[in-house]
Parts: sequence; structure tokens; C-alpha cells
Amino acid sequence: MRFVTDEESKKQYKEFLENHERCNFQQSLEWAKVKEPNWKPEVILAEDEKSNIIGSLCVWIRKMPIFGNIMYASRGPVCDIHNQEVLNQLTEGAKELAKKYNAIVLRMEPDILSSDQEFRKIVTDLGYKIKDDAKDFKDEIQPRYVFRLDIKGKTQDEIMAGFKQKWRYNIRLASKKGVTIKDRN
Repeated sequence: MRFVTDEESKKQYKEFLENHERCNFQQSLEWAKVKEPNWKPEVILAEDEKSNIIGSLCVWIRKMPIFGNIMYASRGPVCDIHNQEVLNQLTEGAKELAKKYNAIVLRMEPDILSSDQEFRKIVTDLGYKIKDDAKDFKDEIQPRYVFRLDIKGKTQDEIMAGFKQKWRYNIRLASKKGVTIKDRN
């Protein structure tokens, strides 16, 4: 386990994120810049025996008046979520950060199915508490459930045909108003 501390480790982290299936923009250093100056990012890296990155957790630290610092990891960790050794490395790194910043709590909101019992057991064994009693959005920072639309291999017309009429109207209106879409590939 190590931390991102210099330009080379930032480059390695960015490359790891961009190539990992669990990549989420909220774990990126670019997103962390958006959150500055109120939040300070720290990145924990889990490594294999050859020092290859096998997991990561971008943690944001924020000073809370009176209480001290809090740590928050939105949509992390990025790793094989069923690999207890990787999650243990990331947890040990989070504990080091908590000591360094005198933090009172680490809140994570991973992009994991709530029904994933294997992940739940691993994190519970590592000492995390799972909060399942959120009643509405005010109890969470990120939405608990995220919906994705698989568009691989579909034409624009096929995608549009799957939308409600009002959605198609709004998409076309956005285009008329100058909204553009760029393909990263």
C-alpha cells in the first residue's frame, strides 16, 4: 500500500483508473480539483507483490468546525470488490490518513449493489458499518441507486426509440440550443 505523492504516481493512478472497469469520475484527481479548496484529496493505492496498482481509493478530507476533519470517498473503492486483501490494504491506508488528519469518520458511498452479500461480509469483517436505513436523499450524499443505459452496438435511432416522447423532445431541443456530445473513443 502506498499513497499518490508525486507526478509519476499521479500518472500511474490516472492510467489505472482509466483502464479499470469500476472507474468512476468521482474518484479522479480531476474531480478532486473541482472540490477544492473545501476538500483536500488523498489517494490510497493497493499494490501486488510486483508493485502494480490493483486497487485505489480517493479520499477527500474536510475540516468541520468544532468536530475536526471528516474523510469521504465518493464511489470508491476502485478495485476487485471481492478481494479482501486489496480492501484490507485500502482500509489500512485510510486508517493512516485518519491518524494524519485527526479525522473522526470515513464515509464511503461505493457503487456496489446493496444485495452483494460477499462485499457486505468483507467490509463488515474489516470494521465498516453499513447504513441501510436511509429514508430519502437527505440521508445520503450520492444517490444509492444509479441507472445505466447500455448503448454499445446500438445506433442513435435505436437508443432514441427506447426513450419516452418527452425525453426525445428534450434531447432534440438541447441540440437546437447548442448542446453537443463528443465521443471520447
